[in-house]
Amino acid sequence: MPAEPHLTLDDVRAAAARLEGVAHRTPVVTSRTLNARVGAEVFVKCENFQRMGAFKFRGAYNAAAQLPPDRLAKGIAAFSSGNHAQAVALAARELGTTAVILMPEDAPRSKMAATLGYGAEVVTYDRYTEDRQALGEGLAKDRGLALIPPYDHLDVIAGQGTAALELLQETGELDALVVPVGGGGLIAGSAVVAKALHPAVRMIGVEPAAGDDTKRSLESGERVTIPVPRTIADGQMLSSPGEITFALNQRLVDAIALVSDEEIVDAMRFAFERLRIVLEPSGATPLAALLSGRVENLPPRIGVIASGGNIDTRRFAELTAD
Repeated sequence: MPAEPHLTLDDVRAAAARLEGVAHRTPVVTSRTLNARVGAEVFVKCENFQRMGAFKFRGAYNAAAQLPPDRLAKGIAAFSSGNHAQAVALAARELGTTAVILMPEDAPRSKMAATLGYGAEVVTYDRYTEDRQALGEGLAKDRGLALIPPYDHLDVIAGQGTAALELLQETGELDALVVPVGGGGLIAGSAVVAKALHPAVRMIGVEPAAGDDTKRSLESGERVTIPVPRTIADGQMLSSPGEITFALNQRLVDAIALVSDEEIVDAMRFAFERLRIVLEPSGATPLAALLSGRVENLPPRIGVIASGGNIDTRRFAELTAD
């Protein structure tokens, strides 16, 4: 059995120092209406206000900034449905290099346009019939590029954990932290931070009901692969958790809640109408879990990471229209 990946609070703190002055320190918002609906005091970390609109910039920049100068100069590659694509493209621009991104051909148009807008080259594939990891690794090898995966990389995970570090610095001790789960990088980094600072905190991940690969994997004790899920939460359309992220989450995550697409839309609508923030479907899943009662035995003080807001006006209007 391979050794468990080694990631510590100090690694996340080092990532935070690297990101200082580069990434935004995003706001934490509260709402009396939200607290009343949930029956707890809720603190929402708004990563929709992060550069390129999502938490992914933290991990992408942290990983890219640590590449040796000669490797960085040759360019970087990534595979992503959208937010990591934009994050790597922006990180490459910030660091003075180039990026080639493998994206599904049905990726949200706004995310593909933003990736191109940051100066990256985009190569497309069919997410339902082709293996993105194999294609991405082949692309990077053929072109001599450094590959930065979207979640299964310790430097990426450390960077993502800085969102939770900032949240806890602002709120103090929390009883639970509710985090969206795609490949598992955000919750893994968050859990490393939260459990180190406050060992009693409950780490609760949230997946769309159609894409419950991490929940199934944690219940079975090994990584489970499911068909590519059909869900509005495009950032969580994963078939299986990452190898590194699963090893960390198996030890640190306490529970996974599942939400329907309808509950996600309700949460997007609530966030817009009550919190005055725009969330993409994947970014709204933790809020959906709280509003729909999917998290049992809620403790008094809860942190939520709203992971992103990359959705165009047409799609947002289509989803949230009554």
